[in-house]
Formats: sequence, C-alpha cells, structure tokens
Amino acid sequence: MGTDTIRTKLVAIQTNLLNFAYTLTSNRDDAYDLLQDTTLKVLDNEDKYVDNVNFKGWVFTIMRNIFINNYRRMARTATVVDRSEDLYQINLSGQTSFETPEGSVTVHEITAVINSFSDEFKVPFSLHLAGYKYAEIAKRTGLPLGTVKSRIFFARKRLQERLKDFR
Repeated sequence: MGTDTIRTKLVAIQTNLLNFAYTLTSNRDDAYDLLQDTTLKVLDNEDKYVDNVNFKGWVFTIMRNIFINNYRRMARTATVVDRSEDLYQINLSGQTSFETPEGSVTVHEITAVINSFSDEFKVPFSLHLAGYKYAEIAKRTGLPLGTVKSRIFFARKRLQERLKDFR
C-alpha cells in the first residue's frame, strides 16, 4: 500500500481514533496527545503495514498499546509496593514532580481508594501498578491467571468510578 493511501486512510479515521483515545484517557488533552502519538507511530511504521491486514484494527491496536505502555511507565514511576502491616500499601515515592499541592492530594486520594479495596482486589492491583506482569502476580498470589486479570480489571473500574469527580 502506498504512503499516500495510508495517510488518506489515517486522516479518514481521525475522529474514530479521537473517540477511542477519549474512552481510554477520559481526558480531552490526554486524548489529543494519545491521538498525536498514535498518528506519528503509524506514519513512522507505515512500511510495516501489510495490505491484507485490517488497517483500522492495526491503528487502534497501536493506540491501545501506546496507552498501556504510557500507563505502565507512569505507574512504575509514581508508586512503590511495600510489605508493611497493611500488606501491599502503595506509597508515593520520595521524589515528586507535582507543580501544585492539588496534584499531591490527588495521589493521596487515589491511594486511599486503593487501600479501601478488599485484599482480593487490592493485592493484585497494587502488584500490577508496581509493574508486575499478570503471570508473576498469579504466581505470587497463588491465583489462576484469569482470576488475576479479572480482579485487576474490576479494581481499575472501581477506581475510575470512585474518582470520576477528579477528571
């Protein structure tokens, strides 16, 4: 497929991509940033696109992967898992880059919400935030892989619901 054809197709799905980015980020500015990152990644890798592959699916997969990688990178730099009396309490690392006190309060609110979860959700979710892979979490907790994935999914949904006012 030619460069012009890929660019034409990419321009044609920009609105769909922006909507998908917004559902992932729940923030307009972050959605635009994700859209821009995705567009650049697609253009940088257009030589890897194979004609018989669903173009829209290929681009959406790139966007989802960028979002996941950014989320994991952010989670690794912002949290630490430790074994304290509370078992797997998330603490803010010593060095913060918050420009305002409100940013710090938000982290404390997120931590409080996560700590309010029962251990069946808090432990796998905290390990996931710390950068552990699903299989590693399953091995550490002795839970089946599918159970770990679903508990992390439901913990994420609960966190989003409880913090919807912060968006």
